[in-house]
Amino acid sequence: MTDPQNNCSAGILLVNLGTPDSPSSKDVKRYLREFLWDPRVVEMPRIRWWLILHGIVLNTRPVRSAKAYRKIWTDQGSPLLVHTLKQAEALQKELDNSIHVVAAMRYGNPSIKHGLEQLRDQGCQRILVFPLYPQYSATTTASTFDAVVTELKTWRLIPELRLLNQYFNEPGYIQALAASVQSFQQQHGRPEKLLLSYHGLPQRYADAGDPYPHQCEQTTRALIQALALADEQWSMTYQSRLGKEPWLQPATADTLQELASAGCKHVQVICPGFASDCLETLEEIAMENRKVFMQAGGERYEYIPCLNDAEAHIQMLAKLAQRHLGGWANG
Repeated sequence: MTDPQNNCSAGILLVNLGTPDSPSSKDVKRYLREFLWDPRVVEMPRIRWWLILHGIVLNTRPVRSAKAYRKIWTDQGSPLLVHTLKQAEALQKELDNSIHVVAAMRYGNPSIKHGLEQLRDQGCQRILVFPLYPQYSATTTASTFDAVVTELKTWRLIPELRLLNQYFNEPGYIQALAASVQSFQQQHGRPEKLLLSYHGLPQRYADAGDPYPHQCEQTTRALIQALALADEQWSMTYQSRLGKEPWLQPATADTLQELASAGCKHVQVICPGFASDCLETLEEIAMENRKVFMQAGGERYEYIPCLNDAEAHIQMLAKLAQRHLGGWANG
């Protein structure tokens, strides 16, 4: 093991949401138990939520979710993990050799604990925590920081930390998104409507001060401006509702149904809140929401993939990381 006191190299902990180890109901249940027990994700009195989670949710949802995961699982494993590992590898190549990049998952494997230990073993006493969430939310970005701090409570020697909160309006991010839309439309044509779908959030979280919906709106405005779209050419929605309480509106599935019913025949959907393709984009958006639109009378439905490890995306992540590292690599 490298002696940490004799090495001051910098490290990046590149964190994504997480994934089960396999699409089996057992592994999905284990993953959901960790994910849904996070008090940042479900803000409810713990005793009440424990009873709901263990009495209802974990007895029903794992089977449905496992079926969904099996639709998108690859020979290499979970798409989210595959893409995140590729992003970490590409980012490492883009950066100075004195900066070590390690991928980790907030829930599941490879864990944040494992990622931090890897960086420590590489001699990193300066760590940039880089969550792959363009828009900040307490449910995602803050939860990542919680997990980092929880792990470091057990360490004798605490590294210097810097935390990257968001990049929702980063020019390079908007440019990469716009380029991906334009490239896709060069091959598939322009739709009647471009739908920008973001992961949803309970409305009460936003009412309590979570900036997530405001940042989603700013990303949307910047992207629409970059694409020079008129108001009637696009819509912004929220997906992935869970439970019965009010969530951010309008809902993606409802909007698609309304568009088709009103005579819209061709839509394209992009998810600017996701850095990597995953269950919510590949199964929910590309498959299930396609059915909603087509069954309501639509004729053409196309999903524009996430940026994943596209060159423009990696270059943007690298520039953002270098800015936040602020001289650490050579310090």
